[in-house]
Amino acid sequence: MEARAYLRHARITPRKVKIVCDLIRGKNAGTAAAILLNTPKAASELLIKLLKSAVANAENNHQMNTDKLYVSEVFVSPGPVMKRIMPRAQGRAFRILKRTSHITMVLKEKE
Repeated sequence: MEARAYLRHARITPRKVKIVCDLIRGKNAGTAAAILLNTPKAASELLIKLLKSAVANAENNHQMNTDKLYVSEVFVSPGPVMKRIMPRAQGRAFRILKRTSHITMVLKEKE
């Protein structure tokens, strides 16, 4: 049995989220929460919220034991890119890409 939680259209680049995802993959839910609370990255706030949501899904929807949960999968994929224009010298316009992320977290119960 597995519990999933999704975060869609997060306004942070996938490259930044991937660094924090690698820290918690394969860890117990409690250990992962402790790591995220002590990581000074912007993505850790999003991931701690997502972890709490996945634990709540496991407990309420699938009647899983929260003490045995671990992060079996966590991955990020790119979402839609917002394209903006910044004025530059001599009337030129440079494009700014504001990237978004789709984050997926899967929790499983240890046997």
